Parts: sequence; structure tokens; C-alpha cells
Amino acid sequence: MRVALADHPLIATKLTELRDETTPSPRFRGLVDELVTMLAVEATRGLRTVPRPVTTPVAPTVGTALAAPKPMVVPILRAGLGMLDGFIRLVPEAEVGFLGMVRDEETLKPTTYAERLPADLGGRQCFVLDPMLATGGSLGGALRFLSERGARDITAICLLGAPEGIAALEQLTAGLDVTIVLGSLDEQLNERGYIVPGLGDAGDRLYGTV
Repeated sequence: MRVALADHPLIATKLTELRDETTPSPRFRGLVDELVTMLAVEATRGLRTVPRPVTTPVAPTVGTALAAPKPMVVPILRAGLGMLDGFIRLVPEAEVGFLGMVRDEETLKPTTYAERLPADLGGRQCFVLDPMLATGGSLGGALRFLSERGARDITAICLLGAPEGIAALEQLTAGLDVTIVLGSLDEQLNERGYIVPGLGDAGDRLYGTV
């Protein structure tokens, strides 16, 4: 497993506003959208491409096009859905699958309650969207799920992560080709499994249900 921490002043300033408890949901959603597009630039550095002939107004040349099959982007419901537009804006060719996972607040274990994905993900580059890498349970479960469908090249994009989540993912994804792209690696988890300092519950803040 590889971890890439995005280091850019615009990401840092947008994350600071995102963390602010006074930031309203409409602005929060806009910031998430902007941040995901920026993080997706880092996450898609390894997209497979093929040569593409093109004629400019001056001369013919050879450019680049995305290789087949198309990349698959998978938001983890529900909070990951708020990250989808930011990714699709950068990679409109991507196909979209959905994976619903919920964390039991007592055991902190994930449960899959819905999925809409191809039966065979072999040969597909998959990008998983999940705002918070906290305990790592939900994201780890999602990555294993995609692996069982044949995915061998998986990248997860998270706004924030905690060291405990990174450690858990290293165990849960052992043997998998996985990259984690983070906007920030925070200090720790609290006793409720929330990232500190974090930004609260990303789903609640995205959808105004705090």
C-alpha cells in the first residue's frame, strides 16, 4: 500500500475552511467539490493512456487518449457521493459504480448494504471516494470488495486520514495494489472513532443533517 499526501497551499487553505464548524452546508459542498478535483489530479497520475493522432490548425501530431477499458469511480455511500462531481469534472470519461457501506457505531465494523458494480472489474483502474479515513474499516471493506470483483489497480481519495486508519488499511489490504491519496493526515482518533482535529461527520455536514 502506498500513501500520497497532497502538499499544496490551496488544498491546505480549503481544508482549513472545510474544518471550520461555522462553514454552512452549501459552502461545505463547494469546498469538497473543489478539493476532490485537486486531489484527483494527484490520484490519476497513473491513468493508462494510448497514442492518439490529431491534426492541429498548424500540423498533424500524435497526442494522448485514455486507454480502454474506461476507469471506474466508486463513491462509498453516502458521504462519498458528495465527492463524485469533483472527480467526474476532471475525468468525465469515467464510469460510475456505487457501494453502500455503514459503520456500526458500537463495534466500528463496516456492513455492505448496497452495491451497483460490474461483476468483473478485471483490467479496470478503480478510484474509490471516501471523505474520511478514520478507523479504516469501511474503506478497507470497500477495497477488499473491489478486489474480489477482480480489481487489481485501486486508488482511494480521502480528504482526511488518521494514523490508526492507515495502520488498519495496511493490514486489510495486504497483497493488494492500493494507493491512498490524502488531503491531510491528522493527529489521531478519539474514543468515538472520529478524526481529531478532523471536521466532524462529513455526511452530516454535506447534507445539512448535523
